[in-house]
Parts: sequence; structure tokens; C-alpha cells
Amino acid sequence: MSTSPTPGRVVVVTGASGGVGRAVARAFAARGDRLVLVARGGAGLEGAVRDVEALGGKALAIEADVADPQAAEAAAQRAEEEFGPLDIWVNVAFTSVFAPFTEISPEEFRRVTEVSYLGYVYGTHAALRRMLPRDRGTLVHAGSALAYRGIPLQSAYCGAKHALQGWHEALRCELLASGTGVRTTMVQLPALNTPQFDWVLSRLPRRAQPVPPIYQPEVAARAILYAAEHPRRREYWVGGSTAATLMANAVAPGLLDRYLARTGFDSQQTDTPSGDDEPANLWRPADTRRDFGAHGRFDASGRTRSFQWWATRHRGVLAAATLGGAGAAALAWGRRGRS
Repeated sequence: MSTSPTPGRVVVVTGASGGVGRAVARAFAARGDRLVLVARGGAGLEGAVRDVEALGGKALAIEADVADPQAAEAAAQRAEEEFGPLDIWVNVAFTSVFAPFTEISPEEFRRVTEVSYLGYVYGTHAALRRMLPRDRGTLVHAGSALAYRGIPLQSAYCGAKHALQGWHEALRCELLASGTGVRTTMVQLPALNTPQFDWVLSRLPRRAQPVPPIYQPEVAARAILYAAEHPRRREYWVGGSTAATLMANAVAPGLLDRYLARTGFDSQQTDTPSGDDEPANLWRPADTRRDFGAHGRFDASGRTRSFQWWATRHRGVLAAATLGGAGAAALAWGRRGRS
């Protein structure tokens, strides 16, 4: 299967009304793809359609809850009826609760799991029912550093991301064993400046924030677009903080537990007290009447580039440069020894 970029492909993006999903829709639209935008919030979807069309793409908005498998199937069916065979399916949609585990009700925990884990499963089922008979297609799953490293105050979200990681590995093995041309890959993302911190249900005494360093959602979107074009790798890490966290967790998880126990509560909250009128999108969308866009309220500190991501994409060049440098040094040392 060719992985070179082909403009005009049919791309489904879940969670497309805001945040990373919104930025991803823009990234694909900029190359002329046809975007199927799936989300619950009407105002956010309308804004996403405007973004896509302004960039030269075509857009189909579908209001649907990814936690409903029938809704996912209906979205896939409508996408093909209006735009043609699916080429790429990008799973982004999620929800969460910011609170200690003991303050999250069983119903809330189930809801987070249904959206943030099973929503990916249901969407992928719908996509594979169409991709496998054609022997082509790409699945891209937006993950997180928290797929490997749990942190306090986000137990439901961390559980869902850990589940996604295990599910993705199993799915990838099965696709490889079948010999199909369909590919699946996962992109592990860092802390991002998205509306998540304005609309996720929070029981924290102060307003929630991403754990610094914070990256702009366009960094994630560029990585997801690249992964869709190069899906043979099992996963991609984005951001130096992601790489550092995952490596530290592999080497000294117990020490990281203690570090996060000391720092994880304060680092996820600003100095501003939480308000009683803040929206929460757990049970109903927060962007039904208001378009939140792709960015949150941390533009001043959001990073627009990631050297780690650049190095990931150019690791062949870096490896060659490293080997070349080592060879030159060895040659110089040898000549010095003979002089």
C-alpha cells in the first residue's frame, strides 16, 4: 500500500469540533482532502466546516456521540454515501473528569470510558468493515503520554488511554497477521493548549491546566497528518516531555510515582479559583451554541514547535550524521596516532 500523500482523500475525524480534532481537520483540509467531521456540538461543528472550506477542503458535519456504536456505524455509512470510500479514520474524541478517584461516581467513570476508549473501538469497527474488503485504509489514534504513565486527578482518562494502548497493540498484531493493506498507528501526545481545560468536568478547587510544557494543538495535528502518511510505524511520540516521561517511567516508575504525588496536584491547577458557571461536556456537549475553536486559554505559553518531533521524523538523517561524525572522529584519531 502506498503511503505517499494523495490530495482529495476521504478522512473521518472524530472530536472534530474543537481542540486537537479541530486542528487535525484543518491540517488535512489544507491539502484538499474531503473531511467528515464527527462531534456532538453543533456550533463547534459549524466552525470546523468553515475552517475546512476556507482552506480549500470539502466538509461534511455529522452530529454523533462516538460512545454509541450505532452512531459510529451510521457516520461511516453516510460518509461513504456522500464522499466515497474511506481512506483515513482519525480517532480523537474524548471526555474526562478532573477529580480524585474517590470523587468520581461510577456513572461518570463509565461515561469517560465509553467515550474515550470505546469510542475509538466503535469507530474503528465501522472503518474496518469498509476498509478490509478493499485491502486499503489507515487508522490513526490520538493517544497520550498518559497511555503509559498515569497521573493523579485523571484516573478515568489515564485508564482509558492505557486501555487504548493495549487494544491498539492487539489490533495491530491481528492486521499484520492477516496480511491486509490496512494500517493502524497511534500518536502519543504531550500536554496541549486546547479547550479541554475549559469544558471538562472538574471538581478541583482551582482551574485546571495542562502540565507544562504546553504545546499548541497544531503540533499534534502535524504529527497526526504525518502518521497518516507513514502508518507502518506502530506509534509516534510527540514532544520532549512525552519522550522524557515515557523513558523515566520505564526506568524508575516508583520514583515517578512519588514525584507525581508531590507535584501532580499543583501542576494541574492554576492560581485562579474554579467558578460555579464553568461548562462541562461529560454528558452533553459544551459547544452546542458556542464555538470554542482549537485553542484553549494558554496561547501565551503554548509552544508551536517540537525539536523531539523533528528528530523523530528525521531520525535516519540524524543517525547518518551521527555515524558520519563518529567515523570522521575515528579517522582523525587514527591519523593523529600515526603522526
